[in-house]
Amino acid sequence: MNETILVVDDEESICSSLKAIISDEGHQVIVAQSGEEAIKVVEEEVPQLILLDIWLPGMDGLETLRIIKSKYPGMMVIMMSGHGTIETAVKATKLGAFDFIEKPLSLDKVIIMINNALNILRLEEENIFLKEKVSHQYELTGTSPQITELREMIEIVAPTNAWILIMGESGSGKELVARSLHHLSHRAHKSIVEVNCAAIPEELIESELFGHEKGAFTGATEKKRGKFDLAHEGTIFLDEVADMSLKAQAKILRILQEKKFERVGGNKLIDMDVRVLAATNKDLEKEMEAGRFRQDLYYRLHVIPLYVPPLRERKEDIRPLAEKFLSDAAREEGEEPKILTDDALSVLMEHDWPGNVRELKNIMERLVILTPSREITAPDIPPLHIGQETGKLKNGNVAKGMITDSLKNAKMDFEKQFILKKLEENQGNISKTAEAIGLERSNLHKKLRNMKMDMDIKD
Repeated sequence: MNETILVVDDEESICSSLKAIISDEGHQVIVAQSGEEAIKVVEEEVPQLILLDIWLPGMDGLETLRIIKSKYPGMMVIMMSGHGTIETAVKATKLGAFDFIEKPLSLDKVIIMINNALNILRLEEENIFLKEKVSHQYELTGTSPQITELREMIEIVAPTNAWILIMGESGSGKELVARSLHHLSHRAHKSIVEVNCAAIPEELIESELFGHEKGAFTGATEKKRGKFDLAHEGTIFLDEVADMSLKAQAKILRILQEKKFERVGGNKLIDMDVRVLAATNKDLEKEMEAGRFRQDLYYRLHVIPLYVPPLRERKEDIRPLAEKFLSDAAREEGEEPKILTDDALSVLMEHDWPGNVRELKNIMERLVILTPSREITAPDIPPLHIGQETGKLKNGNVAKGMITDSLKNAKMDFEKQFILKKLEENQGNISKTAEAIGLERSNLHKKLRNMKMDMDIKD
């Protein structure tokens, strides 16, 4: 703990008693015997908490409180008084005091009140930290003209209720753009609900989107709220919207036009207040020409288009993105931060990144896991080309499995091939592979470190 606490009282015995018991709790205590002295101490030391007597010589406690709160609005102050009245307590509270305690002081109550104040202060600081962390999480990383322009557009359109269509290749960051739009909107205090349009079976689309009543169909054992219901007053993100069937598109269009829906098996119309964001990696105009996407839905969604450029068109962003992903992965794995050398960066700059930002993120995570030294150099970078064989070991030789005279080595070879195969089946996704083979994700990471496999890894 070791927070700094200021005790302000003109009675030396009270200051001594409070200093003794508060110090015993592990805090640093500073003493002042007037309001004027207290203000100087606050400016020099900026304590976390102040115990402030109301009746002081010269400037009284209420005036001292007013001045301190005007300069430091977040400062925690507990008022003390031997002649307290309800009116005085109300005045102190209006001026921003955290609490009010009467003299003669109960030292046990003082400690409880101090702990309560410090706990609230920690929660407020943690809340600020988490908000900053969330805000940072939704920032688009990069200094390229394309990303700078995209950030500016997001700042302009995010506060509005306009529906937005986000276009870009797979892995370019469309979901990040959607979450950034929501985070900067006036709906940020509500949920953003993602709908993976490509993953919902056509026969379940209505239930998933609109919900259902108990007994609406076989297996509907309880009432369920749909995605639009969950997104009420928030944002709904229709990801891969071009992958919906025409029948599903018609149902989406109906709810977007009417702004009302019924749960499956219900007869009550439910009002809908959602902002709609949609994303696709396909050319919707070509999809319309081919008869795979409804024209009326396209114009309903295409109010404001945003384009997320592929990584190959903004290679100046590779360094800041790589450094961010290295830092994030190191923190998640509990590793020391890694440093990307210039020769390693040159290798990354030569690649066209068909998997875009997602591919870069996966490579950086892999390097954090498999690079033993703090510096990542060019030889540490895995082969970056399409069609790379995922079944190769780091020395470039394909694992031969049972070609060994040692049972122990045979087991190790088999395990390598088995994990390679499962990773390939799960497109290199560590979490899915760990679940498929019945391992904890952290244990699979350890095995990968030990094997030092040469493969694409993504999470």
